[in-house]
Amino acid sequence: MNRKTPLKLSALVAGIALALSGCAAGDATGSTKLQSLGDNEKTLSLLGWPGYAEDGSNDPAYDWVTPFEKESGCDVTFKAYGTSDEALNLFKSGDYDVIAASGDATLRLIASGDVQPLNTDLIPNYAGVYPFLKNQAWNTVDGETYGVPHGYGANLLMYNTEVVKPAPTSWDVVFDKASAYKGKVTAYDSPIYIADAALYLMAHNPELNITNPYALDETQLAAAVDLLKAQKANVGEYWSDYLKSIDSFSSGNSVVGTTWQVIKNFMPEGSTVEAILPSEGATGWSDSWMVSSTTKSPNCAYAWLNYIDSPKANAAATEYFGEAPATADACQYGSEGFCESYHAGDADYAAKIWYWTTPVEKCLDGRTDAKCTDYSAWTTAWQEIKG
Repeated sequence: MNRKTPLKLSALVAGIALALSGCAAGDATGSTKLQSLGDNEKTLSLLGWPGYAEDGSNDPAYDWVTPFEKESGCDVTFKAYGTSDEALNLFKSGDYDVIAASGDATLRLIASGDVQPLNTDLIPNYAGVYPFLKNQAWNTVDGETYGVPHGYGANLLMYNTEVVKPAPTSWDVVFDKASAYKGKVTAYDSPIYIADAALYLMAHNPELNITNPYALDETQLAAAVDLLKAQKANVGEYWSDYLKSIDSFSSGNSVVGTTWQVIKNFMPEGSTVEAILPSEGATGWSDSWMVSSTTKSPNCAYAWLNYIDSPKANAAATEYFGEAPATADACQYGSEGFCESYHAGDADYAAKIWYWTTPVEKCLDGRTDAKCTDYSAWTTAWQEIKG
C-alpha cells in the first residue's frame, strides 16, 4: 500500500517521543513475550509512515518525540517509508526496533517472525485503547497481540455536489454507474483496493458468498478483478498522495471517488464536495506499532508503545496525520472538533469499516474448506488491472 503524506507536511519525516521508563529484563527475541521491564537501553530506532513521529524539525509546533526522549532517556531515530512493501524490506534489515505497519503488512510481518508478541500488561496505556481496535485480525494471531493501535480511519466516497446528482448513497457510483462520470472517477492506487471491489460485490452479488473482503478464493478474486477492470475505463486518476487528490478534486479533474476525511477537511474553502460512508460500508485502516523480534532495545520499544497511546501524544500524532485517535482520552487534547470530524469513538461508525488486513491463504472468514488468495496474488492481479 502506498500511503498519505502527513497532515501539515508532504515531506518524509523524523524522530520519536516520550514515555515511561523501565522496560524489560530478559530476552525479547523470536516468539518470546517480554515478562518484565528493566532499564531503558538509551537508543531506539523507529520505522513508520511520514508524520507518525515528529520531533519539531519539520515544524516546531509539532513535536511529540522530544518529550519522550527527555522522559525516557531513549534517543530516537526515525525513518519514514512510502509503501508497505518498502517498509517490509527495510524492516528485514534488522536496523529498526519498532515499526508502524498497516494492515496489509502486519500479518506478513507476523508470519515471517520479524515481530514479537506483546505483553500488554507492560503497556499501561493500552487499557485506554478503544475496544473495537483490540484483538483484531490485523494485529492479533492465535490470541497473541502483536501491535498496539496508532489511530484509524475510513476510505470514504467523495463527490462533487454540482456534478454528481442525485447525491450518491452507494459505491455503485464508482462501479456500476461510473460511466456517467467517465474520465473523472478516482480510485486508490494499491492492491489492497481490491478489497473495495470485494466489499461492493459482498453487498450486490450475494451469490459469490463473500463475507470478508480480505478473504477471497480464486473465483471471488476473479469477480473483483473483473469489476475493477470495468471500472478502469472510467478512472481518470489512481492516487496515493492525498495532496494530489485534493488538487484533482479542486481542479474538477476528479468528481467522484475514494477519499479520506482529511482530504475533505482540507479542500479549499468554497469547494462543492461532500464525503460519505456509503450504505455498503467502507474499507479503512488501523495502523499498529510492532516490536522487532531481534530488537536490542526492548525496554525503549515498550516505552514508545506505551507513550504513543498516551492521550496527549496520541492526540498530537493522529491529528497531525489526519485520522481518529486510538484512545478516547486523546480527545481532550485535540483541537476543537477534532474527534467529531473523524468520528472518534463512534462504535457504530467503526463497525461499518473493514480495516485493511493482509490477505493470506488461510481464509480470514473462517472457511476451512477453501484456499484463499494471498497478498502476492492480489499484487499480480492489481498489475493486471492497471495494465
